[in-house]
Amino acid sequence: MIRFNNSVCLMTMLLGCAAGCIHSESNNADHVNVFIGTGGHGHTFPGAAVPNGMVQLSPDTRTKGWDACSGFYDADSTIIGFSHTHLSGTGVGDLGDILMMPMTGNKPLKPGDEQDTTTGYRSKFTKSTQHATPGYYAVTLDDYGVRAELSVTTRSGMHRYTYPAGSTPLIAFDLNYFLREQSNKKLLLRVLSNTEIEGTKITAGWSPHQEVHFYARFSKPFTCRIQKDDSFIDGIKEAEGQNIRALLAFDTNPDNQVLAQVAISSVDIAGARKNFDAEFKGWDFDAVSYAAAKRWSRELSPISIEGGSETERRIFYTALYHVSISPTLHMDVDGRYRGSDYKVHQADGYNAYTLFSLWDTFRTRHPLETILRPSRNSDFIRSMLARVDEGGLLPMWELAGNDNGCMIGYHAVPVIVDAYMKGDRSFDAEKAFAACVKASEYHPEAFPEGMPDHIRKMIMPLSKHEKNTRGWVPCDTENATVARALEYAYDDWCIAQFAKALGKQQEYQRYSELALNYRHYFDPETGFMRGKKSDGSWNTPFDPRSNNHWKDDYCEGNSWQWTWFVPHDPQGLMKLMGGQDAYVQKLDQLFVEPSVITGENAAADITGLIGQYAHGNEPSHHTVYMYHAAGQPWKAQNRIDQILRTLYHDQPDGLSGNEDCGQMSAWYIMNAMGFYSFCPGDTRYYIGRPLFDRVKVKLENGKTFTVVAENNSPENKYVQRAAINGKILDKPWFTHEDLMAGATLTLTMGPNVPKQ
Repeated sequence: MIRFNNSVCLMTMLLGCAAGCIHSESNNADHVNVFIGTGGHGHTFPGAAVPNGMVQLSPDTRTKGWDACSGFYDADSTIIGFSHTHLSGTGVGDLGDILMMPMTGNKPLKPGDEQDTTTGYRSKFTKSTQHATPGYYAVTLDDYGVRAELSVTTRSGMHRYTYPAGSTPLIAFDLNYFLREQSNKKLLLRVLSNTEIEGTKITAGWSPHQEVHFYARFSKPFTCRIQKDDSFIDGIKEAEGQNIRALLAFDTNPDNQVLAQVAISSVDIAGARKNFDAEFKGWDFDAVSYAAAKRWSRELSPISIEGGSETERRIFYTALYHVSISPTLHMDVDGRYRGSDYKVHQADGYNAYTLFSLWDTFRTRHPLETILRPSRNSDFIRSMLARVDEGGLLPMWELAGNDNGCMIGYHAVPVIVDAYMKGDRSFDAEKAFAACVKASEYHPEAFPEGMPDHIRKMIMPLSKHEKNTRGWVPCDTENATVARALEYAYDDWCIAQFAKALGKQQEYQRYSELALNYRHYFDPETGFMRGKKSDGSWNTPFDPRSNNHWKDDYCEGNSWQWTWFVPHDPQGLMKLMGGQDAYVQKLDQLFVEPSVITGENAAADITGLIGQYAHGNEPSHHTVYMYHAAGQPWKAQNRIDQILRTLYHDQPDGLSGNEDCGQMSAWYIMNAMGFYSFCPGDTRYYIGRPLFDRVKVKLENGKTFTVVAENNSPENKYVQRAAINGKILDKPWFTHEDLMAGATLTLTMGPNVPKQ
């Protein structure tokens, strides 16, 4: 079992192998370092989860500021408590539901201050006492001497708290607590017996309406004092309001341990109870932890790698781990879930999911799923299509079953189209096509009742009307118009491909024309994509390195980064730039420009800079492959090698930007294997620079796709020759059909640029 510098396994001396370890030389989960991304601005969490599970049980160390998005930050030295829901790598925070904190002594029943932990139930902790593996987390709380251990099932979290001998064991149970900027709409706590509590938490935050209903059972009897509005009310068994906490006191003789299992539901308390009954198998914490670890072992098993360093293997399998945390399951064991209309629905024949960070994940995370778990990706798509029935539109950025309207574009479209073009026929194509078309149009009425106005405007900006009528979006009518329009053009290209595949010639022609709207924004004088005013003049002044967050013509980037977002028509962009030589010169310059972002309020997301290329944020993730369009893939291979080796590490600050629900990690996985889905909706994979000597991908259809990198080494980073099943490729790409047929891709590597 791998041991990490910032954690130590105390299981052997304290609790045996309770960490959910599966001791096997081939267990890929042994290479996972769950602390990668918990520092820097990765915004990941180290706590317990199972693949795509409903519960993410993790320690929270802060609630405010950008680096509180997941609740945990590596630099912190205090723990507030352990809550049951978390986001992985997002740029905005939410969740942190149903917080529990074991404690002893007489502290105020509130989180307390980081600088003075005597002011609340918060505790100091020492990093050396942390231990975490997939599905398991443990830490010692210094203020109390309590060893806290966490594990999970799909819909519930399990806690094991070991208290010092002679202490009075307490647990703070805080419904009022949440992460980042939220408000409590309704809190309900009900004591059912001396071992059971249940309740409801309804909040408004980044998700405009989130319901979490819970049922909790404890292994030892307790006495309970309920606190409402910061005052204890003795003698009551139930409280409702907007500020509810409880203090549970236990008699732990003879073993000084308290265990708890908390099941949740988005539907109702009865659903939480059903989930509990289905997943609770008694008080064997080690068995729960082992089962969680076994699930991760299966989840990470489809890809086996040979070669590379142990550090690279840790980065790779941690990336695969992060990819599988979200989207998250959204339905109870009986198939019920709460939809975007805030009503209860039934999933029929599929698993319902939520948490779709589509502006990020359409680029690589979902294309990776079409390779590894196409059946699960089908469920993702069916979940998105269900939102059309519930609320009229495909999701834009969906959290807890309802849209928060974050970011730009309509990127459920490329996820659907990419899957369809790769052979997925599990969903209603006609319904999906109609939903894609509707997402591209201006329908200000197409929303579920109760959606806040500000979210309506984000999902349905006037720019959709402008691009469909005028052909371009004036920068004096809206913000981020260049970024919006470039992404609209790509999304419309996807709709055109979908129309063509369905035999819809008229729609194919219309959307093919809309896909060329990106040309309106290219200024031949400067060579950049620029904002254009209503009168047709360019927006001035202009600085291609400038960004003014959400107040200029771009979105979390500048013109250097956004000029290249034409993945569907690089040849057309090349023509606009004056031909191949000018195009390549411009692309070369991107990577050597000074890494300075100007502007009054540059987005914090513009990170991971190589020149003006920004790997820490998604708009740049396809850019190195623009070299392929100019017939110079070796230049892409050089930059890919640089990105893989310098912008990913096996430390807490090992990500160059937000993890963004698996997108940052999915980029690493695909590129480390040696290929990339450059333009989702196109079934070709472009060949890059493999890190490993051999990669085997076990496919759901029973076949195995293999990448063999001959003569591979850090110095030999250029592909000299590529072959599929021994047949030499004359183009630097292969198809999804090749991959799913179980082909062998052989890449012969060398230290020099290959002769042309």
